[in-house]
Amino acid sequence: MTYPSSTITFQVSSPLLLRPRLILLAAATACFLTTTVSLRAQAGTEFQITKIDPSLPLTPATTFNGSQKPAIPKKWLEVEVSFSWKPRTTTDKYADELTFNYYVLLANRGMAFPQGTLLSGQVTHTTVPAGQNDLKSVMYVSPRTLERYFDGKIPSSASSAVVDIGVTISYKGQVVAMKSLKGSGEWWPQFQQTTGGLLNKSETPFAPLYWDYYEAVKKQ
Repeated sequence: MTYPSSTITFQVSSPLLLRPRLILLAAATACFLTTTVSLRAQAGTEFQITKIDPSLPLTPATTFNGSQKPAIPKKWLEVEVSFSWKPRTTTDKYADELTFNYYVLLANRGMAFPQGTLLSGQVTHTTVPAGQNDLKSVMYVSPRTLERYFDGKIPSSASSAVVDIGVTISYKGQVVAMKSLKGSGEWWPQFQQTTGGLLNKSETPFAPLYWDYYEAVKKQ
């Protein structure tokens, strides 16, 4: 008995056709991992960033003996961060150091700055007490820096000055908390960072103010 012959055809995709799919798969995987790390850094840990609050306070006035110089107080961009630390063990009473990384995306998108300007800066707080629900960190952008990136004019409000703000907390070399003002996940690596524009409190005229409100800053 003779059986009719049959032909089985196998279709093999070209490596050149597979490459875009692999790139998309890798990008999706990286995005998923970034989001997962971000969620793990904030949820279910000892540290939490509860609020990011930008504002535009004026340069504080000071009174002293001596000749007065004419000056009109200008607006600073203040970024205040509220956070908490509740250790899982009772042996942790104070953190020797907590490092905060700030990422401030300015709303100055235009021909000179197509994506807007991302200012980045770091401040380290010392002797941070455990078991507190409303601890404070803060960084500033000076009036002159705001004028530089907004064509000589300081924005009228914090909402018109920033697109988004991201903050991370690191403890013993590990990121333990992360939060954004508006967005989610770690969005700042996609921007070119500009350093030097963010100042810690000790580098500003606000240095002698609010000693019992903000956590102490490590001397550089």
